[in-house]
Amino acid sequence: MVDRFFQHLNKFVEVTEEEFQEITNYVEVITLRKKECIMSAGKICDANYFVLSGCLHMFFTDEKGVEKTLQFAIENWWISDAQALYHQKETEFNIQAIEASEVLVIKANKEKELLERFPKLEVYFRSIYQIAYGAALKRMQYIFSFSKEEIFFRFRDEFPEFVNRVPQYLIATFLGLTPEYLSKLRAK
Repeated sequence: MVDRFFQHLNKFVEVTEEEFQEITNYVEVITLRKKECIMSAGKICDANYFVLSGCLHMFFTDEKGVEKTLQFAIENWWISDAQALYHQKETEFNIQAIEASEVLVIKANKEKELLERFPKLEVYFRSIYQIAYGAALKRMQYIFSFSKEEIFFRFRDEFPEFVNRVPQYLIATFLGLTPEYLSKLRAK
């Protein structure tokens, strides 16, 4: 399954089989059950997570006790609280498996060692963060530019893999909709 990570790396930088074998010494692969949390609010964020298989979501719980999804991650996507990870501080977010998942974990201290050993991976991670930042900007543009209905239909058209895999109530929280309203939109 880590071959998926090897292929992903090589989309951005050239990594030989020998280098990749050494890179795997800096990571750990774990299996998550459905609904199992890998990161919890109030804990120090000390790792970055790459989805080998499955689906995760990052969320917070608002003052009314309602979960609000900020991000999804499926195969070949990274997920973490980048700011808390960078500053090695407590996160305000949770990351939970939506379905049984296999995840590659790189601890912050190991990532630092890895980047010192393989400086070209700086290019890889910079590319990943730039893509994630661009996606976050696009999401903000959607929120400010489109009606709730348009946001759902654009999301559905651009990310059908999520609409087919993720429970409706999670998609609703991600898009800022109620599950009932999303149900009506899906019926159209």
